[in-house]
Amino acid sequence: MKRVVLTAVLAMAAVAGAFAQNYMVVNSEKVFKSIDAYNEAITELDRLAESYQKQVDAKFAEVERLYNNYVARKSTYSVTGQQEMENTILSREEEATKFQESLFGTDGTLMKERVKLIQPIQERVFAAIEKYASANGFDLVLDVASNPNVLYYSAAADRTEAVIGVLNE
Repeated sequence: MKRVVLTAVLAMAAVAGAFAQNYMVVNSEKVFKSIDAYNEAITELDRLAESYQKQVDAKFAEVERLYNNYVARKSTYSVTGQQEMENTILSREEEATKFQESLFGTDGTLMKERVKLIQPIQERVFAAIEKYASANGFDLVLDVASNPNVLYYSAAADRTEAVIGVLNE
């Protein structure tokens, strides 16, 4: 019985401690969009992605053209000629896929450019959030822009504008 009472008291103390923590809410998307360098970086990345996509589309269009020509003339090729054309088409398709991966993959050119352009801005934003939270005694920061689990928060807990102010200092 004493054990049950002790467990209940400890549980209540833990819950009370959790509610005593001071937290704040930030909409990081709004913070990032308030920074001109971020908006310029996103525009540049979009431009690069569009350019890269055109290059990829051209490579796959070439594969499709080769395939359509092959299908149209298949009966004129010898068995060896058919095999060579099929191998050529498969090789070009593989090249196009590798090229696409080199641009858009997780280690691709676009991702490297994104890291180069966005990471310094992210570090600056995260430093501003940490500076504001530390200076104002907040124990926990929730990002409502990317957290689908936050169902409700009081507007009084939202410190997005204050963080933007710290960034503009």
